[in-house]
Order: sequence, then structure tokens, then C-alpha cells
Amino acid sequence: MKRVVITGMGTVNPLGNNVSDFWNGIVDNKIGFSFIDKFDSSRTGVSVAGTIKNFNEEDYYNDPLCFDKKESRRMDRFTKLALVSTSEALKDCGTDFKDINPYRAGVIIGCGIGGLELTEQEHQKYLEKGPGKISVFYIPMMISNMAAGTVSIKTGFKGANFATVTACSSSTHAIGEAFRKIKDGYLDICVCGGTESTVTEFALGGFSNMKALTKSSDLERASIPFDKERSGFVLGEGCGILVLEEYEHAKARGAKIYAEIAGYGATCDGYHMTSPSPEGEAAGMAMTLAMEEAGLKPCDVDYINAHGTSTGLNDKYETRAIKSSFGDDAYKVKINSTKSMIGHLLGAAGAVEAIVTAKTIQEGLIHKTVGYKVPDEECDLDYCVEGNVKQEVKSALSNSLGFGGHNATICLKKIAD
Repeated sequence: MKRVVITGMGTVNPLGNNVSDFWNGIVDNKIGFSFIDKFDSSRTGVSVAGTIKNFNEEDYYNDPLCFDKKESRRMDRFTKLALVSTSEALKDCGTDFKDINPYRAGVIIGCGIGGLELTEQEHQKYLEKGPGKISVFYIPMMISNMAAGTVSIKTGFKGANFATVTACSSSTHAIGEAFRKIKDGYLDICVCGGTESTVTEFALGGFSNMKALTKSSDLERASIPFDKERSGFVLGEGCGILVLEEYEHAKARGAKIYAEIAGYGATCDGYHMTSPSPEGEAAGMAMTLAMEEAGLKPCDVDYINAHGTSTGLNDKYETRAIKSSFGDDAYKVKINSTKSMIGHLLGAAGAVEAIVTAKTIQEGLIHKTVGYKVPDEECDLDYCVEGNVKQEVKSALSNSLGFGGHNATICLKKIAD
């Protein structure tokens, strides 16, 4: 079996349009939320979202890994975010991997929903002018796998290429499946992660009607994972891309290594369309499987980047899941939620949080769960609510739980020869 390491990362999200700015925002405990001004959201009762700031498409027209003006008109936003993040991640690697057989270089990028805003626009044209006016590019622009396909077109990577679509677990599954492809010897490198951009009135209405979104207008108290007064998640948009590489190849070229991916657990609750299982046994098993593959026990894990959505059900059920997997050690491990600062990026959430987990291992800093004030007796673990914690992190888990009961956990370790 091969070892798998992270050698490049890229992101565009509510806290920054690259990894450096994003991490600085995380360390400073900045809030990436703003009031929705792209459209009138008053009919939904939702006023706050985690939207990307200062993203100018023109800045990327001359990047061969991104898009020109003509191409940009034929791509949905989620695909553009994936290209920009991939470009950063590959530059971060310091190589174009042309020494690798292109059929041993893969792309696996998750996306929970795909081109929703485009669907709304084309549906309106259909209603007003009939089916003959629907764009010939609508279907290929909208489908969730187009981010992975377009990255392949731009990079020339011709190995395993697909999209994982498991709602909010999509990008953690993508990273886990990429890890397995390299570990089992099918690939040498893989661009992986997730992308999503669905901040529209239609999406807000759908999520709000099922009581999943907060209607708080207090930017500092809108997303408050594990707080007793939590009232739903803040919808966000963004992309996270990681380049996974076979360890010996990375070492031979003197690559910078952020962390090793050492384990992956994937399970399903088999319980409900949207609610996690109340006892958290399946989500807990995903954590256990990831630890076992990494050769770790619960007492060896220093940190968990929780799914932590700020919904009433997720946070207490995820707490139970951690307890079911860790036992008494659940009270010793440090836990936080990145969603307290950037909101819920749906299919991109796990990848962006994996970037945070890798940086946490690299920098020895566990960020604060921001906004927390009111303790909940059902959420009684250490969620790092007093401030950032500076400590060595040798091993960590990153959790994602998706509608449909999909659970995914990856285990990251500090690299050791």
C-alpha cells in the first residue's frame, strides 16, 4: 500500500480568495458573513449568507488553467471556482506533473447541487419563450460533474475522473476516494475537493422552508455551532481543492508536504432523509474506521474539525457520534467548527475544512469556534470556545455529514518518515 500526502491546496471562500488570506482570516477569527445584496431575499426571511468577496473573473483570463472571457460565458460559477482553486493548488505544488503518465493523474471533485442559479435563469426563459430558447450550453454547464471534467480539460489529467454527490459530504468523500485511488496504486496524484455556489432566492426558500437556515440578522450570532441558541446554518459558497500525491514521488521531488492522509471512513445512517441518526452510531463508525485505517486509537487524536452546522439536530447528534467513537476520550480531544466563520458551503464544505485541518497540523494552531456564548447541556465537549489553542497536532479528523445520512471522515497526520 502507498502512502498519500497533501502537497498543494487552493480555495475561494467567504474569508478569502486564496489559502493565505483564508488562513489569516481563520487565525484572526474573522466572520465571513454579510447581508445579502445580490437579490432581494426578504420573501425568504433570510438576510445573511457567506458569499465570496472581490472575485473578479477578469483577473483569471490570462491563466491557462482557468478561463478566458469566451469560456467564462460557458461555465457555471461552481466550475469557475474549481478552476481558480485548482490553479492555486497546482502552483502551490511547484510542478505541473508532466513527468507522470496522464492516466495516473486523476480528478475527483464533489458538488452537492450544481448549477442551480443557471437552472433558475433558463427555466424563466423556458416559461417566457418556450423550450426553443433554452441555452445549448445549459445542460453541460449545470451538471455537477462538469467541474471535474473541466479541470481535466485544462490540466490534461486523464486518470480516474468523477464527481461525488452526497450533499454536504460530497467533498470529503471526494478526498477519501482520491486517497484510496493513490493508496491502492491506481493513481500517483489526484486533484480533489469540492465546489458549490447556490446562494439564490430559490435555494434560500427551499432550505428555509425545511427550517434548516437561520433567520438571524446578527452577523456575529448567525452561525453559532454547539451554542444552545443556535437556529440553523448560514448558507455559503466556495471551493476547496487539494492535490494528493504518492509520498515517495513527493519526497523524491522535494515537495512541501502539509500533512499525510492516513485514513478514511464512509458510512450511512440508513435513518432519515435529512435528520442525522439520533445516537450518531453510523457517524461515529465513520470516525472509527478512519482512525483504524490510520493505525490510531481515540487517545491518539488531538483534534476534530466537526461538521458543526449550527442546526439544532446536527450539533447534538454529532456530539453523540463523537462520544460513541471516542468513549471517555471524547472529553479530551479538541473540537471546533469552521462553519462558525464561513457558514455551510454544502458540497464544498468538507474540502475547505480539510484545508483548515491540514493548516492546523502544519501551524500547530486550533482555531476558536466563533460566536459561542450559551452552553448546551447536550453539547458538552471541548469546542475551543475561549479562543485559539496553540498546541502540536499530530493527528486529526475532519467530519462531514450529509442529507441522505451520508457520513464521511478523513484522518490527517503530521508527516513522519
